[in-house]
Amino acid sequence: MLAAGGSHPRLADAVAARLGTTIAPRTAHAFANGEVFVRFGTSVRGSDVFVLQTPTDPINTWLLESLIMLDALRRASAKTITVIWPFHPYGRQDKKHRGREPISARLVADLLATAGADRLMTVDLHTAQIQGFFAGPVDHLRAQPLLARHVRAAHPDADLTVVAPDSGRVRLAETWAELLGGRPIAFVQHRDSLQHGHGTEIVGDVRGRVCVVVDDMIDTGATMAGATRLLREHGAAQVIAAATHGVLSGDAPHRLAASGIGEVVLTDTVPLPPAKRFPGLTVLSVAPMLAEAIHEVFDDGSVTKLFEGAEGHKV
Repeated sequence: MLAAGGSHPRLADAVAARLGTTIAPRTAHAFANGEVFVRFGTSVRGSDVFVLQTPTDPINTWLLESLIMLDALRRASAKTITVIWPFHPYGRQDKKHRGREPISARLVADLLATAGADRLMTVDLHTAQIQGFFAGPVDHLRAQPLLARHVRAAHPDADLTVVAPDSGRVRLAETWAELLGGRPIAFVQHRDSLQHGHGTEIVGDVRGRVCVVVDDMIDTGATMAGATRLLREHGAAQVIAAATHGVLSGDAPHRLAASGIGEVVLTDTVPLPPAKRFPGLTVLSVAPMLAEAIHEVFDDGSVTKLFEGAEGHKV
């Protein structure tokens, strides 16, 4: 059975269509004081239930709805419950940077397990270590091959350089470089400087090249806008931004549209309403990938085989 929360109905419908099924009926509403209520309209006893939800704006509302759905399914005797979070909430809070700070990603994993989740399926975690926070199996799906195929098709003859917005994303840039056929990489020395418009340096040659700035998400857009400015100053011919999760908070769409960036390539792990869309934005669907992964899990197959790169390496 495929169940879905209320955060991203378009993606849920697309996944259901790929699977040739329908979304389990449910009733959901909030009481006058804001308490969330969910009831499923059909029996789930003995079923393998896949629950699709994207906890995003308002993130805490959709996170709580996810947990309440899981509790309802567990109490209704579902056989197994697999949570599908294309975007993992609180993924940036994966460790303590200073004293007296929470590790919220671990807390969220504990909440999932307590609510009744047996398995977690997610796309491009902010850091891979979050997989270890959840006690059950975690299927970490990768969208980089999907994004890279688009970039290769859109710029078949370009001299591409993959750019990491900081040294912590160099490994991601290396993966991208392989997916794009062995391209050179460069990285920005001081990411924080990009967000405040201060001067910084690029390590690597970008002059005259089409630069693909890669990250797992774009939130405020300040990093990508700053990277575009910096790369242009260093002689880049064109700048493309590529990321899996288009959070695009606040003025991010306007900031990106006004930055002079050539194209922003995202997936639909996070819903992008018309108000967040702008010229130069390309959105690729992860629905086929999610549907294939659901098939593999349900049939006791291999999810890993779905992510063999075009060059034969695992990504």
